[in-house]
Amino acid sequence: QAELTESGGDSVQRGGSLTLSCAASSEIYMQYCLAWFRQAPGKERQAVAIFYSSANVAYYGDAVKGRFTASLDNPKNTMYLQMNSLQPEDTAMYYCASASCLPTNYDCRESYCYNEQRFSVWGQGTQVTVSS
Repeated sequence: QAELTESGGDSVQRGGSLTLSCAASSEIYMQYCLAWFRQAPGKERQAVAIFYSSANVAYYGDAVKGRFTASLDNPKNTMYLQMNSLQPEDTAMYYCASASCLPTNYDCRESYCYNEQRFSVWGQGTQVTVSS
C-alpha cells in the first residue's frame, strides 16, 4: 500500500530546533520523489523542501532557506526535515507528499515544480508550534 507517515512534530520556543521524519512505503520511495509542504491556519499550503529529481537535490522555499535542511535515508525509506532557528511564523501542519520525478536538469524555480497539484499521495501531517 502506497503511504506516507510523518512524525516528529512538537511545540518549541523561538530559536529552537526540530527534526521531522516522513516514512514512505517502498512502493513510493523507489518510484517517486518526495517533498515537504506546510499549511498554517487560514493560509494556503506552501512548499518547504522538494526533492524534484533522481539527483536528490532539494529545492527550498524562500521562507526556510538557510534554516531548514531536507535529507533522505535510502535504507530506511525515510525523508527528514531538520529545522533550525524556528520562528513563530513556522507554526503549521507539516506534510510530506510524493510526485513523479522531474528531469535532473529541471529548473525547480518554475512554479510547476513546487505546485502542490502535481503531488498525488500525502501523509496525514504533523503539527509544529513555535511560541515566542
